[in-house]
Amino acid sequence: MIPTRQILTPDDLVRFQESTACSEILVFLNALNDSVIGVKTTDAIEDSEIIQKLLCLLDAIQQTNKDIKPIETNSRFGNAAFREFYDMVEQTLPTWLAEFVPAEHIEEVSKYAQESFGNRRRIDYGTGHELNFLSFLLCLDKLELIKREDHTALVVHVFFRYVHVMRGLQMSYWLEPAGSHGVWGLDDYQFLPFLFGAGQLRTHKHLRPKSIHNPEILDEFSKDYMYFESVRFVNSIKTGSIRWHSPMIDDISGAKSWEKVNLGLVKMFRAEVIGKLPIMQHFMFGSLISFSGGSMPAGDAHSEDEHGCVDHSHVFALGQEFPDCCGIKVPSAIAAAQASKDASAEPRSAYMRPIPFD
Repeated sequence: MIPTRQILTPDDLVRFQESTACSEILVFLNALNDSVIGVKTTDAIEDSEIIQKLLCLLDAIQQTNKDIKPIETNSRFGNAAFREFYDMVEQTLPTWLAEFVPAEHIEEVSKYAQESFGNRRRIDYGTGHELNFLSFLLCLDKLELIKREDHTALVVHVFFRYVHVMRGLQMSYWLEPAGSHGVWGLDDYQFLPFLFGAGQLRTHKHLRPKSIHNPEILDEFSKDYMYFESVRFVNSIKTGSIRWHSPMIDDISGAKSWEKVNLGLVKMFRAEVIGKLPIMQHFMFGSLISFSGGSMPAGDAHSEDEHGCVDHSHVFALGQEFPDCCGIKVPSAIAAAQASKDASAEPRSAYMRPIPFD
């Protein structure tokens, strides 16, 4: 069964938020979050067979990224080579997944995995794609391929590995932030690394949320805690104070404890990710994650308009080319950083030279 879009209107979104599907996503998210409380990224965590297979899958995705070189261009918008990457992954995902997903569910599970790596048409990436990766893992959980004892490794090894794979794609193909500034992401793209990273730090006796302003702490502890690593990454591609280039992260640093940060981010995820129509209008439902909302002709259930959106009324500001509901097309900060390097430089270095934020 190929998943299809079901959330077409604000009323559909309200019904979804009261649905079993929404509850299942949140319960799964909270279970993963609970599994990493007090856990360091560098802790010795055993990988079960399914975790090893998922890591192999991400290795294969990364290799595809390396094999398909970006097209040389002066544009700072998305690189068209991403579409070749996307098509190659779409073609090979069913074969990769056949190693551990039951045959009758490969088509459905593959769709969530495919949607995890960005939008082919717009060449962008944001929290909605990140949600698809979470949903891909939820499908495996519902198929009982993932056990509760796998949850810690699923976050620390698989999800964090996914984040690094996505950074490789962002650096190679200059994926644009989905929406006008990475729709409701804490940086331009991601949300969940901060949520899970705050969970890791909830029981730490000395480190506090304000510690993100100390470069020495970021350097020393980024290998152990995804929150610090994520802040360090943002700082590596933007210059100036974090107060200016990432005001939301700066605001959060004023919280008194990591528990408040962690629980607050869970609430924010519900309100600002799965509670937003510009994100959820693209989300698809099948037999594993099931919800019936608005109806759409079968041929349109997988298609998007020129703005990358499904059937809903756009709202334009005066003189604005792109609709408010879907965000304004903006270039990637990573693209700007890479553009300043010599054209012969390797596009996949771990961190790019900082650029002024504007």
